[in-house]
Amino acid sequence: MHTGLRDDQLARSLAAAAGLRLVALRETHVGPGSDYSDAAALRKAADLQSHEFLAAELASLRPADAVLSEEGADDRGRLSASRVWIIDPLDGTREYGEPGRSDWAVHVALWQDGQLTAGAVALPAAGVVLSTAEPPQPREDSGQVPLRILVSRTRPPEFVQRLAGDLGAVLVPMGSAGAKAAAVMLGEADAYVHAGGQYEWDSAAPVAVAQAAGLHASRIDGGPLRYNQADPSVADILICPNAIAQKLLGAIERSQYAGHRGRSAGSTANHAH
Repeated sequence: MHTGLRDDQLARSLAAAAGLRLVALRETHVGPGSDYSDAAALRKAADLQSHEFLAAELASLRPADAVLSEEGADDRGRLSASRVWIIDPLDGTREYGEPGRSDWAVHVALWQDGQLTAGAVALPAAGVVLSTAEPPQPREDSGQVPLRILVSRTRPPEFVQRLAGDLGAVLVPMGSAGAKAAAVMLGEADAYVHAGGQYEWDSAAPVAVAQAAGLHASRIDGGPLRYNQADPSVADILICPNAIAQKLLGAIERSQYAGHRGRSAGSTANHAH
């Protein structure tokens, strides 16, 4: 069914198909008496089945390409490859295992010769797929007051409270990175800020689609996001409309500096006593 598709179309088709499988698995196997009445078992099965589906499809349809997946062994041959698919078979595994939550996603992205050239973020429980094949309409600063900044439900960066205070913003906890990036793309929030605890598969597809939609996507110091690296961890990320990017980058820098200064003062005080 995927024969002859362009890379961006293939990314969209695979993310959507994997998402439908995950929805069906959750609907069929939740509750007492099911194969996965334990949420942890359901999450584990979903991660594995989605990975196996995507890996098999890519092996069949793009056999010469390398794959980097959260659920697969890291084949270091990817470092010398010119084309690498970066996939997260289930982003927001915790949310997937919580009945009724829709803030989980499937990510499929293609890195080619140093750049993200195609990507798709499926939000299966919401029936939404955002992709570089048909990028969301470019958006600018919504003028929303206060700014709505999306942060991790479980690992919000330590400095974000200071950031919110500086900007007079409100922090909105949400599940997967893909869901948060999608909310910014769709105008449901103004920015996504994260630091620590992520890998390339968490952000490659969201960044590919966000950039195709004309949004700003960078490290929180304004530096570029790089993919297909030997160490696949991604230290931090900012996604927002270009119109407020410099404002946010400046506030992030101030917030981090204030936190560093506070820790240094605390260390000195403790030492003195």
